[in-house]
Amino acid sequence: MAAESTNKSGLLGWRLQAARETAFVGREEELAVFHAALYGGGFSVLYVHGPGGIGKSALLRRFAHEAAVAGRPVSMVDGRMLEPAASEAEAELVLRDADAVLLVDNFDRIQGLEGWLRERFLPRVPMGALVVIAGRNPPDMRWQADPGWAGALAVLPLRDLRAGDAQALMDSSGVPAELREPLLAFAGGHPLALLLGAAVAAKDGGAGRRWTPNHDVVATLLDQLVGELPSAAHRHALEICAHAYMTAEDLLRAALPEDAGTLFRWLRRLPFVESSSLGLFPHDVVRELLEADLRWRDPGGYAVMHDRIHAHLAERVRTASEGDLLGAVAALLYLHRGNGADFHGRHHEGEFQEEVVREEDVGTLLRVATAAEGAASAGRAAFWAERQLEAFRLYRRTETGEPVAFSAWLRLAELDEEELAADPIVAMAWAHARATTPLRAGEHLAVSRLWALPPYRGNSPVMDLIQWRVIGNCLRAERMAWSYIEIRHPDQAAVEHLRRHYGMRDISEQPRLGEDPYTLFVHDWRAVPAQAWLERMNHLLVAGPAATAKLAVLSQAEFAEAVRKALRQLSRLDALAASPLTRTRLIAERAGQNPATALGDLLRQAIDDLRADPRSVKFHRALSVTFLRSTPTQELAAERLGLPFTTYRRHLAAGIERVCADLWHRELYGTSAPAYPST
Repeated sequence: MAAESTNKSGLLGWRLQAARETAFVGREEELAVFHAALYGGGFSVLYVHGPGGIGKSALLRRFAHEAAVAGRPVSMVDGRMLEPAASEAEAELVLRDADAVLLVDNFDRIQGLEGWLRERFLPRVPMGALVVIAGRNPPDMRWQADPGWAGALAVLPLRDLRAGDAQALMDSSGVPAELREPLLAFAGGHPLALLLGAAVAAKDGGAGRRWTPNHDVVATLLDQLVGELPSAAHRHALEICAHAYMTAEDLLRAALPEDAGTLFRWLRRLPFVESSSLGLFPHDVVRELLEADLRWRDPGGYAVMHDRIHAHLAERVRTASEGDLLGAVAALLYLHRGNGADFHGRHHEGEFQEEVVREEDVGTLLRVATAAEGAASAGRAAFWAERQLEAFRLYRRTETGEPVAFSAWLRLAELDEEELAADPIVAMAWAHARATTPLRAGEHLAVSRLWALPPYRGNSPVMDLIQWRVIGNCLRAERMAWSYIEIRHPDQAAVEHLRRHYGMRDISEQPRLGEDPYTLFVHDWRAVPAQAWLERMNHLLVAGPAATAKLAVLSQAEFAEAVRKALRQLSRLDALAASPLTRTRLIAERAGQNPATALGDLLRQAIDDLRADPRSVKFHRALSVTFLRSTPTQELAAERLGLPFTTYRRHLAAGIERVCADLWHRELYGTSAPAYPST
C-alpha cells in the first residue's frame, strides 16, 4: 500500500512537466543563445519566431526550466489567454525585478500590441532582466530600423529539427523502426507533424513502410499550422504556392488572374511561407498537407490548377534565356516530383553551378573525363571538344570551384567517316536512326554525353543539373528528329525510370569504350513532339500510379499475335473484351470509351488508313473483305476480290503485318504519333 501511495503522490502537472522534459530534443544552438543572455550576454530581448508546430512552446518551457535552475524568477504569459488590457499586469514581475525572466508565448495572438511593447513596455524593463517573445511572425521591421535596439534585441528564427534530433524525438516517442522512414518522409523535422504522425502510425500496426498520413491527420495539422483563411481565393493562392516550386507574382497571375498582386502580398506575410531569389515557398510540411488535402478534397480542381501552372512553366522553358533555362526546367519538373521526377530542391540550391566550356577548360575536361571513365573516353571528349566546343558544359562545386562533371549535347545532321570511327556511341546512335527512320532534309539528331567524377554519379544534385540541361535542350530544339542519352552501367531501376517516367526506350545493342558497355536511351521527337511528351507526363501525374499500373506490357511478338487474333474476332465484342490489347497504352489513351468498343474502332481505323497510301490499297481491300465484311472463308474472299488465292493470301499477310507494325508504333509512341512509315 505504501508503494501505491508513493506512486500517486505529487501533482499531475509535475508528471506532465517531466514527460515534456524527457521528450525535448535538440535545439542546442537556441539554448546556447538563451544561456548567453541569461548569464549576461548583452541583449535584453530575445524574439523567437517560426511556423505553427515548430516547437516554440516546447522551447519556451525549456527556457523556463533553465532560468529556474539558474535561480531566476520566471513568469510566463500566453497570448491565447490574455486580454490586451491585462498585458502589463501579467508581465509586472519583470518591471520590478532585474533578475526576472518573462516568457511571452503565442505572441501572434496579440500581435497588435507589438508597437506598445516596443515603444512603451520594454524600455521600462530594468537592465539584467530578460524578455523572450515567441510567435509565428517575425518582428516588425521597425525593430531593426531603430538603432537603439541594435544591441538589445536578438532575433531567433526556429527551423525544423536536424535529422539526428528528429530520430531522437521518435526514440522518445517509441516509434517502431519500420515506421520511421515514411514518417520522416512526411514530416521531416517538423516536431508537431512527427509527434502527431507517430501517434497515429503507432495505432496502425499493419502499415509499416507503406504508412501515409490519413485525412484526419492532414485536417488536424492544417488547422494547427494554417488555420482559418480569409476567403476561397486566399486558399487557392496558398494551394498554388504549395504546388509550385517557387511562386512569383506572374505565376500566381497565370493560375489565378484576379487580385494576384494582393494575394501575393498576403502570401509573403504568412509565417509558414518563406522567400528566396526565385519567389515564395511554404514550409515543407505545410506544402505536403495542402497538396494532399486538395487532391483528396477536389481532384478536379487540383487537375485544373496543375494544368494552368504547367502550361505557364512550359512556356517559360521555351522562352527562357540560356542562363535561366535550368531554373525554368527545374520548376517544371518539380510539378512531377510525386511521380518519379528526381528533385533535390532548395536544400542543394546553389551547391553546384554550370558554365559554358571555354578553350582554356579543355585540359580540365580531359582530366575529369580520364578520372571518370578512363583514357579511351577522355579521347572521345577531346575529339568532340575540338569540333563542337559550344556543345559542352562544365559543372563546378560552388564553394570550392572544383570541377566535378562535364556534359555535351552533340547536334549531328551528318557524320563523316572519321567521326563515325572515332566514337562508337555516336556511331551506334547514327546507325540506329538510319536503320529506323532516317533524318529528313533540315533535321538533326542529338547525342547527350557526360563525364562525372565517381562521387557525383547516380542520384545527386549535379546530375539533376545535367538532366535539366538535357530536357531543356529537347523541349527547345527545332527540327530535332532523335535524341540519344548514354548511360554507363545503368541499374535496372534507372532503366525502368527512363522508360516509365520519360517515355524513353533503350537500344538492345550496347556500344563499348574499351571494356565498358554503355546503354543508349532513345526518343523520336517526330513521333512524340515536345507538347505530346509533356502531356504524357501530365497524364501520369494526374491519373496517378494506380491508373497506369494495370496496363499490359507486351513484347512485340505478343502484341502482333494479339492483333492477329483481334482481327479474326473483330465482330465479337465479348471476344475483344478479353484481348490483352484492351489493357495496353493504345486503349488507355482512348479514355471514356468501352475498351472492347475502342479496340474494335482502332482496328477498323487501322485498316481504313491503308487506303491513304496507293501502294497499300490492295492490302486494304484484302483486309476489308476478310474482316470488315465477315466473309466466311478465305476462298470466298479471294473470289469476291477477283484474285488468285495465292495473290489474295499474299495481300492479306502483308496487310496484317502493316496493321501490326502501325499499331505497335502507336503503342510505343502514343496514339497521336504519325503512322508507321511505309516501306
